[in-house]
Amino acid sequence: MTISLLVEKGASVTSISKTGTIPTWANNENWTANVNWKSADLLSSQETLDSAVGTPDAVVSCVGVVGTDADELLKGNGNANVAAFNSAKRCNPNLQRVAYVSISSEVDACKENWLPEFFNGYFEGKIMAEEAALNAVDGDTKKLCLVKPTFIYGGDSFGLLPPRVNYEYGSGVEELLMNPVFKFLADKTPGLIKVALRPPVCVDSVAAACAVAAMSESALSTLDGTDEINAYSGQPPSTGLTDALTFAKEKGIEFIDWAKVEVPKAIDTIKEKADELQK
Repeated sequence: MTISLLVEKGASVTSISKTGTIPTWANNENWTANVNWKSADLLSSQETLDSAVGTPDAVVSCVGVVGTDADELLKGNGNANVAAFNSAKRCNPNLQRVAYVSISSEVDACKENWLPEFFNGYFEGKIMAEEAALNAVDGDTKKLCLVKPTFIYGGDSFGLLPPRVNYEYGSGVEELLMNPVFKFLADKTPGLIKVALRPPVCVDSVAAACAVAAMSESALSTLDGTDEINAYSGQPPSTGLTDALTFAKEKGIEFIDWAKVEVPKAIDTIKEKADELQK
C-alpha cells in the first residue's frame, strides 16, 4: 500500500521481494505499471542485493516475520533488514530518508516478563533493524522515521499466523479503544493488559506514514503508537464502531418495519387456518 501512495505522489518506486511480482491484491491496479518490480533475497550476496537496490534517495522497509522459532524471528526481523539497510547505504552513501516499521515501546516493554522466551528473537531483530536503519543515514535521526505500532489490522480476513484482523472489526475496536475511559485504564495497567487496551492501527495509516516520511523534506521523527501514526499519516479517524452501530440501527428499523407488515399477515393466516380446521 505504501508503494501505491508513493506512486501517487510522483515518486520513482522500486519494490524488492523474493518473487519480484505484483502482489495478488494489486493485480488489477493501474499504478502497478509505474513500479519497478525486482526479485531479490535480502539475505543473498551483496552483489545481488545491491544490483536490485540501485541508488535510492529513500528506503522504506516493512520486512518482518512472526512465529515461534527464535532463530527465524531474529533472521527475518533483524538480519534481513540489516542487509537491506546496509545495501542502501553502500549504493547511496548520501541516503536522505529511511522509514522502518518496528514495534511500539509498550509492546517492547513486555518482552521480559510477559511473553514466551522465543519472542526474544523477534525483539532482538527489531533492535538490530532500528540500529541499521539509523546507521544508513549516518546517525542523523532527522532522516529516520521509526513507525512503531502495537497491532496492525486491515484486509478482508482473519488469521492466526501471522495474526490478522480484518478492516471492519479492527476499525471498530480502534474507535472503541480511542475512548478516554479506555485510555485512562491503559495508562494505569501493566504489561500486555496495557497493550491490549491500546487502540490498534489500520494498515492504511502505517502505509501512509511511511509514504509521508519517504517523501518528506522536513525532519523525520519516531511515531510511537496509534495516535502518533494516525496524526502523522493524515488518515481520518476510525469510524468502524459508529458504522457498525449505524448499520445495526438501520437493519433494526428495517426489521421493525417488516415485522409491522408481515406479523399481522402471519396472524391473519394462522387465524384463517384455525377457522378452517374448526369447520
